[in-house]
Amino acid sequence: MKYRRLGKTNMKVSVIGVGTWQFGGEWGKAFTQEEADAILDQAKDSGINLIDTAECYGDHTSESLIGNYVARNRREDWVIATKFGHHFHGHQERTQHWSPQEVLSQLEASLKALKTDYIDLYQFHSGSDEAFDQDELWTLLDKQVQAGKIRHLGTSIGSNDNLHQTAASTKVNSQAIQVVYNRLDRRPEERVFPSCEEQDLGVLARVPLASGYLSGKYKPGAVFPDNDVRNRHDKEQTIAKLEETARIRENEVPEGMDMATWALAWCLKHPAVTSVIPGCKSPEQVISNAAAAEFVSDLHKQSWKE
Repeated sequence: MKYRRLGKTNMKVSVIGVGTWQFGGEWGKAFTQEEADAILDQAKDSGINLIDTAECYGDHTSESLIGNYVARNRREDWVIATKFGHHFHGHQERTQHWSPQEVLSQLEASLKALKTDYIDLYQFHSGSDEAFDQDELWTLLDKQVQAGKIRHLGTSIGSNDNLHQTAASTKVNSQAIQVVYNRLDRRPEERVFPSCEEQDLGVLARVPLASGYLSGKYKPGAVFPDNDVRNRHDKEQTIAKLEETARIRENEVPEGMDMATWALAWCLKHPAVTSVIPGCKSPEQVISNAAAAEFVSDLHKQSWKE
Protein backbone atom coordinates (compact mmCIF):
# COMPACT_ATOMS: atom_id res chain seq x y z
CA MET A 1 0.00 0.00 0.00
CA LYS A 2 1.01 3.58 -0.59
CA TYR A 3 -0.06 6.63 1.37
CA ARG A 4 -0.59 10.29 0.61
CA ARG A 5 -1.16 13.45 2.61
CA LEU A 6 -4.84 14.44 2.50
CA GLY A 7 -4.29 18.08 1.66
CA LYS A 8 -4.08 20.54 4.52
CA THR A 9 -5.40 17.96 6.98
CA ASN A 10 -1.91 16.40 6.95
CA MET A 11 -3.56 13.05 7.65
CA LYS A 12 -1.74 10.18 5.96
CA VAL A 13 -4.30 8.08 4.08
CA SER A 14 -3.97 4.96 1.95
CA VAL A 15 -4.35 5.65 -1.77
CA ILE A 16 -7.06 2.98 -1.77
CA GLY A 17 -9.88 3.40 0.72
CA VAL A 18 -13.04 1.45 1.50
CA GLY A 19 -16.33 2.95 0.36
CA THR A 20 -19.22 1.59 2.40
CA TRP A 21 -22.49 2.69 0.81
CA GLN A 22 -23.07 -1.01 0.12
CA PHE A 23 -23.18 -1.67 3.89
CA GLY A 24 -26.45 0.29 3.95
CA GLY A 25 -28.17 -2.44 1.92
CA GLU A 26 -28.92 -0.56 -1.31
CA TRP A 27 -26.56 -2.42 -3.64
CA GLY A 28 -28.40 -5.70 -3.95
CA LYS A 29 -27.33 -7.19 -0.62
CA ALA A 30 -27.79 -6.75 3.13
CA PHE A 31 -24.58 -7.19 5.13
CA THR A 32 -24.16 -9.02 8.41
CA GLN A 33 -21.64 -7.86 10.99
CA GLU A 34 -19.53 -10.91 10.21
CA GLU A 35 -19.44 -10.02 6.50
CA ALA A 36 -18.52 -6.40 7.23
CA ASP A 37 -15.82 -7.57 9.64
CA ALA A 38 -14.29 -9.82 6.98
CA ILE A 39 -14.11 -6.92 4.52
CA LEU A 40 -12.54 -4.57 7.06
CA ASP A 41 -10.14 -7.27 8.27
CA GLN A 42 -8.91 -7.67 4.70
CA ALA A 43 -8.66 -3.89 4.31
CA LYS A 44 -6.44 -3.75 7.37
CA ASP A 45 -4.31 -6.65 6.12
CA SER A 46 -3.94 -4.84 2.77
CA GLY A 47 -2.68 -1.68 4.47
CA ILE A 48 -5.87 0.32 3.91
CA ASN A 49 -6.59 2.83 6.67
CA LEU A 50 -9.34 5.00 5.12
CA ILE A 51 -13.04 4.20 5.51
CA ASP A 52 -15.71 6.40 3.92
CA THR A 53 -19.32 6.18 5.07
CA ALA A 54 -22.38 8.38 5.64
CA GLU A 55 -25.24 8.84 8.04
CA CYS A 56 -27.74 7.91 5.30
CA TYR A 57 -26.21 4.63 4.15
CA GLY A 58 -29.16 2.99 5.79
CA ASP A 59 -30.29 4.75 8.98
CA HIS A 60 -26.71 4.92 10.32
CA THR A 61 -26.53 1.21 9.35
CA SER A 62 -23.17 1.42 7.59
CA GLU A 63 -21.74 3.52 10.41
CA SER A 64 -22.93 0.98 12.99
CA LEU A 65 -21.27 -1.95 11.20
CA ILE A 66 -18.05 0.06 11.01
CA GLY A 67 -18.34 1.20 14.63
CA ASN A 68 -18.82 -2.34 15.92
CA TYR A 69 -15.68 -3.36 14.04
CA VAL A 70 -13.45 -0.41 14.89
CA ALA A 71 -14.38 -0.59 18.58
CA ARG A 72 -12.59 -3.97 18.59
CA ASN A 73 -9.72 -2.98 16.28
CA ARG A 74 -7.67 0.03 17.43
CA ARG A 75 -9.64 3.15 16.51
CA GLU A 76 -6.41 5.14 16.13
CA ASP A 77 -5.33 2.97 13.18
CA TRP A 78 -8.24 4.21 11.05
CA VAL A 79 -9.13 7.42 9.27
CA ILE A 80 -12.94 7.51 9.33
CA ALA A 81 -14.76 9.88 6.99
CA THR A 82 -18.52 10.27 7.29
CA LYS A 83 -21.08 12.81 6.12
CA PHE A 84 -24.09 14.88 7.15
CA GLY A 85 -27.21 16.44 5.68
CA HIS A 86 -29.62 13.56 5.03
CA HIS A 87 -31.92 11.17 6.83
CA PHE A 88 -32.60 7.69 5.45
CA HIS A 89 -36.25 6.56 5.37
CA GLY A 90 -36.16 3.52 3.08
CA HIS A 91 -34.60 2.14 -0.08
CA GLN A 92 -33.53 5.20 -2.10
CA GLU A 93 -35.69 7.43 0.14
CA ARG A 94 -34.03 10.32 1.98
CA THR A 95 -34.89 13.78 3.24
CA GLN A 96 -32.39 16.63 3.59
CA HIS A 97 -31.67 18.39 6.89
CA TRP A 98 -29.22 21.29 6.91
CA SER A 99 -30.04 23.48 9.88
CA PRO A 100 -27.21 23.77 12.43
CA GLN A 101 -29.29 22.08 15.13
CA GLU A 102 -30.23 19.20 12.83
CA VAL A 103 -26.60 18.71 11.80
CA LEU A 104 -25.53 18.71 15.44
CA SER A 105 -28.05 15.92 16.11
CA GLN A 106 -26.72 13.99 13.11
CA LEU A 107 -23.16 14.38 14.39
CA GLU A 108 -24.07 12.97 17.79
CA ALA A 109 -25.90 10.06 16.15
CA SER A 110 -22.91 9.33 13.92
CA LEU A 111 -20.50 9.39 16.87
CA LYS A 112 -22.76 6.97 18.71
CA ALA A 113 -23.11 4.62 15.72
CA LEU A 114 -19.37 4.70 15.01
CA LYS A 115 -18.63 4.07 18.72
CA THR A 116 -16.04 6.83 18.75
CA ASP A 117 -15.60 10.24 20.32
CA TYR A 118 -14.21 11.87 17.17
CA ILE A 119 -14.64 11.79 13.40
CA ASP A 120 -11.54 12.29 11.27
CA LEU A 121 -13.29 13.91 8.29
CA TYR A 122 -16.86 15.21 8.53
CA GLN A 123 -18.24 16.04 5.10
CA PHE A 124 -21.06 18.26 3.85
CA HIS A 125 -22.96 15.70 1.78
CA SER A 126 -24.20 16.64 -1.70
CA GLY A 127 -26.20 19.67 -0.61
CA SER A 128 -27.31 22.72 -2.56
CA ASP A 129 -25.26 25.90 -2.71
CA GLU A 130 -27.93 27.55 -0.59
CA ALA A 131 -27.49 24.94 2.14
CA PHE A 132 -23.71 25.26 1.84
CA ASP A 133 -23.76 29.06 2.17
CA GLN A 134 -25.00 29.06 5.78
CA ASP A 135 -22.45 30.85 7.93
CA GLU A 136 -24.22 29.55 11.04
CA LEU A 137 -23.70 25.96 9.92
CA TRP A 138 -19.95 26.33 9.45
CA THR A 139 -19.67 28.26 12.72
CA LEU A 140 -21.35 25.36 14.50
CA LEU A 141 -19.05 22.86 12.80
CA ASP A 142 -15.96 24.88 13.71
CA LYS A 143 -17.06 24.76 17.34
CA GLN A 144 -17.27 20.97 17.08
CA VAL A 145 -13.73 20.94 15.66
CA GLN A 146 -12.57 23.01 18.61
CA ALA A 147 -14.38 20.64 20.95
CA GLY A 148 -12.48 17.69 19.44
CA LYS A 149 -15.51 15.85 18.06
CA ILE A 150 -14.37 16.54 14.48
CA ARG A 151 -10.73 16.56 13.39
CA HIS A 152 -11.28 18.03 9.92
CA LEU A 153 -14.13 19.27 7.74
CA GLY A 154 -14.70 18.29 4.13
CA THR A 155 -17.20 18.68 1.31
CA SER A 156 -18.65 15.87 -0.78
CA ILE A 157 -19.92 17.76 -3.81
CA GLY A 158 -23.07 16.45 -5.48
CA SER A 159 -22.28 17.79 -8.93
CA ASN A 160 -18.78 16.90 -10.05
CA ASP A 161 -18.47 20.38 -11.56
CA ASN A 162 -19.51 22.31 -8.44
CA LEU A 163 -16.89 25.04 -8.43
CA HIS A 164 -18.88 27.22 -6.02
CA GLN A 165 -18.48 24.84 -3.07
CA THR A 166 -14.98 23.83 -4.07
CA ALA A 167 -13.72 27.41 -4.40
CA ALA A 168 -15.26 28.37 -1.04
CA SER A 169 -13.53 25.53 0.83
CA THR A 170 -10.74 27.54 2.43
CA LYS A 171 -13.22 30.20 3.53
CA VAL A 172 -15.34 27.68 5.48
CA ASN A 173 -12.33 25.60 6.66
CA SER A 174 -13.26 22.60 4.51
CA GLN A 175 -9.98 20.84 3.78
CA ALA A 176 -10.99 18.03 1.43
CA ILE A 177 -13.26 17.52 -1.55
CA GLN A 178 -15.00 14.26 -2.39
CA VAL A 179 -16.12 14.03 -6.00
CA VAL A 180 -17.24 11.51 -8.61
CA TYR A 181 -14.25 10.81 -10.86
CA ASN A 182 -13.52 7.86 -13.09
CA ARG A 183 -12.50 6.96 -16.65
CA LEU A 184 -16.11 7.39 -17.80
CA ASP A 185 -16.57 10.74 -16.04
CA ARG A 186 -13.64 13.16 -16.23
CA ARG A 187 -15.49 16.42 -15.62
CA PRO A 188 -13.61 17.35 -12.39
CA GLU A 189 -10.40 17.77 -14.41
CA GLU A 190 -11.80 20.94 -15.95
CA ARG A 191 -12.51 23.19 -12.94
CA VAL A 192 -12.71 21.30 -9.64
CA PHE A 193 -9.24 19.74 -9.63
CA PRO A 194 -7.40 22.99 -10.50
CA SER A 195 -9.19 24.70 -7.58
CA CYS A 196 -8.29 21.82 -5.25
CA GLU A 197 -4.63 22.03 -6.24
CA GLU A 198 -4.60 25.81 -5.79
CA GLN A 199 -6.00 25.49 -2.25
CA ASP A 200 -4.07 22.32 -1.30
CA LEU A 201 -7.28 20.39 -0.71
CA GLY A 202 -7.26 16.63 -0.35
CA VAL A 203 -9.33 14.84 -2.99
CA LEU A 204 -11.27 11.63 -2.46
CA ALA A 205 -12.43 10.17 -5.77
CA ARG A 206 -15.71 8.37 -5.25
CA VAL A 207 -17.38 6.00 -7.70
CA PRO A 208 -13.93 5.30 -9.24
CA LEU A 209 -15.30 2.12 -10.84
CA ALA A 210 -18.30 4.03 -12.25
CA SER A 211 -20.82 2.19 -10.06
CA GLY A 212 -19.18 -1.11 -11.00
CA TYR A 213 -19.38 -0.58 -14.77
CA LEU A 214 -15.57 -0.38 -14.85
CA SER A 215 -15.15 -3.47 -12.69
CA GLY A 216 -14.99 -5.68 -15.76
CA LYS A 217 -17.81 -7.86 -14.44
CA TYR A 218 -20.62 -6.55 -16.62
CA LYS A 219 -21.08 -6.89 -20.35
CA PRO A 220 -23.44 -4.88 -22.59
CA GLY A 221 -26.99 -6.04 -21.86
CA ALA A 222 -26.43 -6.62 -18.12
CA VAL A 223 -29.58 -6.26 -15.98
CA PHE A 224 -29.56 -5.27 -12.29
CA PRO A 225 -32.12 -6.46 -9.65
CA ASP A 226 -34.78 -4.19 -8.16
CA ASN A 227 -32.89 -3.75 -4.87
CA ASP A 228 -29.74 -2.57 -6.67
CA VAL A 229 -29.37 1.21 -7.04
CA ARG A 230 -28.17 0.69 -10.61
CA ASN A 231 -31.63 -0.57 -11.55
CA ARG A 232 -32.74 3.09 -11.38
CA HIS A 233 -30.06 4.35 -13.73
CA ASP A 234 -31.23 5.57 -17.12
CA LYS A 235 -31.40 2.43 -19.26
CA GLU A 236 -29.98 4.04 -22.40
CA GLN A 237 -27.10 5.55 -20.42
CA THR A 238 -26.40 2.18 -18.84
CA ILE A 239 -26.19 0.56 -22.28
CA ALA A 240 -23.89 3.36 -23.49
CA LYS A 241 -21.62 3.04 -20.43
CA LEU A 242 -21.31 -0.73 -20.82
CA GLU A 243 -20.49 -0.37 -24.49
CA GLU A 244 -17.89 2.32 -23.76
CA THR A 245 -16.43 0.11 -21.02
CA ALA A 246 -16.04 -2.74 -23.51
CA ARG A 247 -14.20 -0.35 -25.86
CA ILE A 248 -11.91 0.84 -23.05
CA ARG A 249 -11.14 -2.74 -22.04
CA GLU A 250 -10.17 -3.54 -25.61
CA ASN A 251 -8.08 -0.44 -26.29
CA GLU A 252 -6.69 0.88 -22.98
CA VAL A 253 -6.37 -1.86 -20.37
CA PRO A 254 -3.00 -3.62 -20.59
CA GLU A 255 -3.25 -7.28 -21.53
CA GLY A 256 -3.52 -9.54 -18.52
CA MET A 257 -4.40 -6.70 -16.13
CA ASP A 258 -7.61 -6.77 -14.10
CA MET A 259 -9.89 -3.98 -15.33
CA ALA A 260 -10.92 -2.82 -11.84
CA THR A 261 -7.28 -2.58 -10.79
CA TRP A 262 -6.51 -0.57 -13.91
CA ALA A 263 -9.50 1.76 -13.40
CA LEU A 264 -8.45 2.64 -9.84
CA ALA A 265 -4.83 3.22 -10.82
CA TRP A 266 -6.05 5.38 -13.72
CA CYS A 267 -7.80 7.73 -11.24
CA LEU A 268 -4.77 7.92 -8.99
CA LYS A 269 -2.45 9.10 -11.75
CA HIS A 270 -4.08 12.54 -11.66
CA PRO A 271 -1.93 14.75 -9.40
CA ALA A 272 -4.96 16.25 -7.63
CA VAL A 273 -6.31 12.89 -6.43
CA THR A 274 -5.26 11.72 -2.98
CA SER A 275 -7.23 8.50 -2.67
CA VAL A 276 -9.96 6.47 -4.35
CA ILE A 277 -12.82 5.00 -2.31
CA PRO A 278 -14.32 2.07 -4.22
CA GLY A 279 -17.08 0.00 -2.70
CA CYS A 280 -16.58 -3.72 -2.17
CA LYS A 281 -18.85 -6.64 -1.38
CA SER A 282 -16.23 -9.22 -0.37
CA PRO A 283 -12.67 -9.58 0.93
CA GLU A 284 -11.67 -10.72 -2.55
CA GLN A 285 -12.80 -7.39 -4.00
CA VAL A 286 -10.76 -5.56 -1.34
CA ILE A 287 -7.68 -7.49 -2.49
CA SER A 288 -8.39 -6.58 -6.11
CA ASN A 289 -8.87 -2.92 -5.21
CA ALA A 290 -5.73 -2.77 -3.08
CA ALA A 291 -3.67 -4.21 -5.94
CA ALA A 292 -4.03 -0.89 -7.77
CA ALA A 293 -1.56 0.67 -5.33
CA GLU A 294 1.21 -1.34 -7.01
CA PHE A 295 0.71 0.70 -10.18
CA VAL A 296 0.74 4.10 -8.46
CA SER A 297 3.88 6.20 -8.39
CA ASP A 298 5.34 7.11 -5.01
CA LEU A 299 5.72 10.62 -6.38
CA HIS A 300 2.24 12.14 -6.20
CA LYS A 301 2.85 14.58 -9.03
CA GLN A 302 4.24 11.96 -11.42
CA SER A 303 1.73 10.27 -13.70
CA TRP A 304 1.30 6.51 -13.67
CA LYS A 305 2.59 5.07 -16.93
CA GLU A 306 0.39 2.53 -18.64
